[in-house]
Amino acid sequence: MTRLAAFRALSLAIVRGFLRDRASVFFSMVFPLMFLVLFGGLLGSQGPSEVHLVQVGEVALLDEMDADARAAFDDTFEVTRSEDLAYAIAEVRRGDADVAIEMHGDTLVAHYTETDQVKAAVTQGALRAFVDGTNVAQSGEPPRFALETERVEDESLETIQFVTPGLLGWAVAMSAAFGAAATLQGWRQTKLLRRLQLAPVSTRTIVAARVAVTLGIALVQMAIFLGLGAAAFGLTLTGSWWAAVPLVVVGTLCFMAIGLLAGALARTTEGAVNAANIVVLPMAFLSGSFFDLSAAPGWLQAISNVLPLKHLNEGMLDVMVRGEGPAAVLVPMAVLAAFAVVVTLAAARIFRWETA
Repeated sequence: MTRLAAFRALSLAIVRGFLRDRASVFFSMVFPLMFLVLFGGLLGSQGPSEVHLVQVGEVALLDEMDADARAAFDDTFEVTRSEDLAYAIAEVRRGDADVAIEMHGDTLVAHYTETDQVKAAVTQGALRAFVDGTNVAQSGEPPRFALETERVEDESLETIQFVTPGLLGWAVAMSAAFGAAATLQGWRQTKLLRRLQLAPVSTRTIVAARVAVTLGIALVQMAIFLGLGAAAFGLTLTGSWWAAVPLVVVGTLCFMAIGLLAGALARTTEGAVNAANIVVLPMAFLSGSFFDLSAAPGWLQAISNVLPLKHLNEGMLDVMVRGEGPAAVLVPMAVLAAFAVVVTLAAARIFRWETA
């Protein structure tokens, strides 16, 4: 056999082996394409996102705009009206609106949120441009209108406050899901599950021990995140931040259930960890752990709203940044708990003691 023939035969054998390995094909071809679709949906063919603005009372600046400027304003902002400033500011603080505006004499006052710093900068820049443009349009007269901006969050809050909840949620989800998936599949492969059945301890005790360890790890993660943030980056814990503790506990149980499902479906420890990774990593991007999704298409935001990590992140953001009370975590906790129950039941139904 010539070297060329040997090279062809060997190459063909390697290609066939690669194609037979479904995991290799998936992580080489399909998994990267998932992120292409994800980022294509998030960033592709997207113009400047419309800003949700709440107009409080009458705003003289809008009445002074010429027709072209007003049309541009309406293209930039999605305007709703309210007579209640407190309600409008609460909408901005909750993230349901991007800015609330009111007039104090000839000064336009904009109440904005720092939750999405990029959008906050864009919003303020757009408002300033409209104020300046209206002043210029009144040719021959001194500038009439001025712009004043006020942050709805506590002025003591630093950037680290807005970053911490998303990153902590991602870290908790990853640790709980990966740990449960690897543990279940590892115990099954080594026949440890069968041996534990013969041990003088109940199954409930085994499960309780594993859950307790996972919860302990999550709480240690939280303590490290908050401690390092406070010591090194100026993180300040204010308001009802402590309400994030029970939320993290329920969130950990939820993602532990996802890990159990991955471990029940996979046949190897590596497969179980990869399966958990397939779920958790894209979920982190779609749940706002790394960047805000307000500019994403509606269909992606709809998907995001049903993901458990989105509810974990939003709940922590409410009590750690937005100044909401402890009641703000009740709905996220209920969603996470329901998700945990459903996924755990699914994992128990398909679980087999032995790998095929």
